[in-house]
Amino acid sequence: MLTKVVIANRGEIALRILRACKELGIQTVAVHSEVDVNLKHVKLADETVCIGPAAATESYLNIPAILSAAEITDAMGIHPGYGFLSENADFAERVERSGFVFIGPDPDTIRKMGDKVSAIIEMKRLKIPCVPGSEGELDNDDKKNLNIAQKIGYPVLIKAAGGGGGRGIRVVHSEAALLNAISLTRSEAHANFKNSSVYIEKFLATPRHIEIQILGDGQGHAIHLGERDCSMQRRHQKVIEEAPAPGITEKQRNQIGELCVRACCEMKYRGAGTFEFLYEAGNFYFIEMNTRIQVEHPITEEITGFDLVSEQLRIASGEKLAYKQKHVKFKGHAIECRINAEDPITFLPSPGTITLYHPPGGPGIRVDTAIYTGYVVPPNYDSLIGKLIAYGASREIALARLRTALDEIVIEGIKTNIPMHQALTRDANFINGGTHIHYLEQRLAL
Repeated sequence: MLTKVVIANRGEIALRILRACKELGIQTVAVHSEVDVNLKHVKLADETVCIGPAAATESYLNIPAILSAAEITDAMGIHPGYGFLSENADFAERVERSGFVFIGPDPDTIRKMGDKVSAIIEMKRLKIPCVPGSEGELDNDDKKNLNIAQKIGYPVLIKAAGGGGGRGIRVVHSEAALLNAISLTRSEAHANFKNSSVYIEKFLATPRHIEIQILGDGQGHAIHLGERDCSMQRRHQKVIEEAPAPGITEKQRNQIGELCVRACCEMKYRGAGTFEFLYEAGNFYFIEMNTRIQVEHPITEEITGFDLVSEQLRIASGEKLAYKQKHVKFKGHAIECRINAEDPITFLPSPGTITLYHPPGGPGIRVDTAIYTGYVVPPNYDSLIGKLIAYGASREIALARLRTALDEIVIEGIKTNIPMHQALTRDANFINGGTHIHYLEQRLAL
């Protein structure tokens, strides 16, 4: 087992990793920016190292500083959490070349899956169903690109090969707008991801976003832990997630899950990962793979009893998976709301001091957060400040508990999106289940 781990992240996921390490008897090193000295996991870690100023480019994205922190503290491994450097193949490679364990997949897998074009090519090879689109990235042949889009049929999506987090995506409804959209997306992709490659994909009218959680030990063995429905989105960013997905049958789960497991076994995938699909009219279409722990991993933990972060640490320590697929049992239902420090109407960030924090309680309620009364939410990072998870024996019970918890939770001093969640959990279409990925934005536009 790893004896000491650097937590190369911040906020609730850093605290989640610290707790998993403590359960396994692993010492922790919290690296932090100057503005994050009062984060809860920084106060609780065995050792701390300041790696730079508030700007993420000078701290949480500063590879030499993170590696130096691991070196001076004699750490064995580095856990990247999600976001920041978690899917940066160059970072993973430098971690391993420096003699540390990267708690995630090997660099080649991250590189292949991080480029959406190469990921789609690989998934097609592994017989995973994909959205109809261009066979690889687009070149500069305008006539050829127009023909590709015409063959697929409008509307289409122009997507950045290196995109993520909902960025680098543009919907095109007509041939007249295509070439300009390709040019704009290329420019945005280069600016945001240093990779100007783009590709075309069919725009599905009302799909749901269904993802499959997997675990692989890097030694040819893998299992899946079922699906999550992440269709409640705003600007391609997930807002509410639930597991299992309403309306997905056990047969469908087994079929798509087995395909994902087979792909992971062939890739010798190591660690936690997620296959993301669009689901429409009974069909699954692969869109991307996330080679890291997901924000929404708690809902899978609630319905399976698995500790995904602990499993990441065990796998990174060289252990084989202790489970076969037959050991995975699904019980009950879990729903997660992402709590953001933002105006619930304008969605503008709302940093500042939390003057009062009171978490909700009761059966089946879990809150993953690093905030506390007196904590100052900085303006430098993502606005996510916590996740409220409700579990119940049925979806109806989980949803009832979630509504109660949202009415109980108190966060004062800053604005949050809690009022939006209170409204959504009482929305008739959400209560019925199975809303598509465009539903929330259409609702907000009314």
